[in-house]
Amino acid sequence: MNDAHAYSAVINDEEQYSIWPAHLELPAGWCKAGAEGTKAECLAFVEEVWTDMRPATLRASMAKSAATAATAEGAR
Repeated sequence: MNDAHAYSAVINDEEQYSIWPAHLELPAGWCKAGAEGTKAECLAFVEEVWTDMRPATLRASMAKSAATAATAEGAR
């Protein structure tokens, strides 16, 4: 299927990516991520930059847990 519409790559506060029709207003909580073009171009951009699918808050929580565990291990 050939989709001739223009799209924008978008990102939310959790650093999750998606694509959105360029002519539509972005939903609340989303902003443009720097790529605009065909659907295929935007999907390729998202695939390139979105390397960790975990939400930002989960990544931060896991990093904090790992740091706490490392500190506790060093105190032994």
